[in-house]
Amino acid sequence: MVDVSQHELVPEHTVLEEEDLEEVLSEYHIDRTDLPKIKRTDPALPDEAEIGDVIKIVRNSRTTEQAVVYRLVVE
Repeated sequence: MVDVSQHELVPEHTVLEEEDLEEVLSEYHIDRTDLPKIKRTDPALPDEAEIGDVIKIVRNSRTTEQAVVYRLVVE
């Protein structure tokens, strides 16, 4: 079986630590539930990701070297 998360076109997905999450939420003045969602069954998620975790996704960008987005893991 192919591991989709290791494909070269899939951006880096990492579970965000709680202290880093608090900084992100306060910077944007939002709650965890205001973040866009990602399903736990998404094959790009790290194996250790659980429902309620926030995932940091780092993509390559043409306008800025990297684009960072955050997603809340849901069922």
